[in-house]
Amino acid sequence: MSLAIALLTVSDRRSADPSSADPSGDALQQRLEAAGHRLQQRQLVPDNCYAIRAALSSWIADPAVQVVISSGGTGLTGRDGTPEAVTPLLDKTIEGFGELFRVLSFDTIGTSSLQSRCLAGVANGTIVFVLPGSLNAVETAWDRLISAQLDGTTQPCNLVQLLPRLREDSRQPATDPG
Repeated sequence: MSLAIALLTVSDRRSADPSSADPSGDALQQRLEAAGHRLQQRQLVPDNCYAIRAALSSWIADPAVQVVISSGGTGLTGRDGTPEAVTPLLDKTIEGFGELFRVLSFDTIGTSSLQSRCLAGVANGTIVFVLPGSLNAVETAWDRLISAQLDGTTQPCNLVQLLPRLREDSRQPATDPG
């Protein structure tokens, strides 16, 4: 199943100027397209809570966007605020994503992996991944976690199987088809 994916790069050092390199965003775009998915939109914003929320909110509200992947702004410095910007927008978090990412990163960067505040969740039926901005981090996240969960053939289960049910209203009683 081909999914519509929006990519957000959060950075104070990069610009939308084509001469400004965005290797992490480029790697994600190449990987998602190679997997048969569609790039719905791509945007670069500064590490500013409101700029991040504005971009994500527009995609979360757009029924054409099924998945959002952001990279950057997940560290511990005063400027790193992507998790704080995104968390209030999420209806549910996928706790295992950050845990598994840090385990996988430990193989490469050792105890520095504890500084990663990556996360994933669901907002208005849209799957949201928040990744560190380094090329190694986005490659690890896509290659070892995200790609399999966005592949409808991954067994025993995957996030693609859940997409039709992510907008269910928990306040409404389930209907019995029989």
